Amino acid sequence: MKIRNSICLVLFAFGAAPALAQTAAEKVTVSSLLAQDYAIAGTSATPSGGAGLFLRKGAKLYFCFVSETRQSATVATEYCKPVE
Repeated sequence: MKIRNSICLVLFAFGAAPALAQTAAEKVTVSSLLAQDYAIAGTSATPSGGAGLFLRKGAKLYFCFVSETRQSATVATEYCKPVE
């Protein structure tokens, strides 16, 4: 338990607290943002495959990366990050 607390303290000190908060809480996805009345404001293609989506609600803007494989049943949100 002491090791876990020490790791959390080190991560917090180096600015990784937001990443820990996202994994501890519900993961931000395209679906969760759309359910909060975010709207798709733009898209981008990536050379590696997948797509980028910009979602906006008022002054808040998120960039989400989604991808799929032939074996996947859905297109999945890889991550969503706020844009500053």
